[in-house]
Amino acid sequence: MINQHGNAVWNGDIKGSGEVSTQSGTVKAPYSVGARFEGQKGTNPEELIGAAHAGCYTMFLTGQLTKAGAQVKQIRTESKVTLDTSGEIPKVVKIVLTTEGEVEGITQEEFQQQAENAKLHCPISQLLSAVPEMELASATLK
Repeated sequence: MINQHGNAVWNGDIKGSGEVSTQSGTVKAPYSVGARFEGQKGTNPEELIGAAHAGCYTMFLTGQLTKAGAQVKQIRTESKVTLDTSGEIPKVVKIVLTTEGEVEGITQEEFQQQAENAKLHCPISQLLSAVPEMELASATLK
């Protein structure tokens, strides 16, 4: 088993701010209510989830394609995380993946099938399965 961890420190009341960081030290970023809900500078949990999901999904898809004998030059993925703030309690209600690949030895249809499979099976997609809606908006070969 592999164990990884992230950290968060918050200073002050809800109008305060904090810092999130990763075990490796490669991510160390400020976060606040303003960054999360008002578009201010800094990061937020949904943005970090999107980045983690995009990274996991892309790595998983690349592994599948490699095992299938395709030659992957590059895959780019966006994971857009939607936070609904209309209710009393904010909720992540939707995640939309968009991926584009430069891959040789595979058809568009095969790429689409592999992309859908990665959406279902990458570890972070599995973790996020409680989100009411997760879709693959597009999987395009260049």
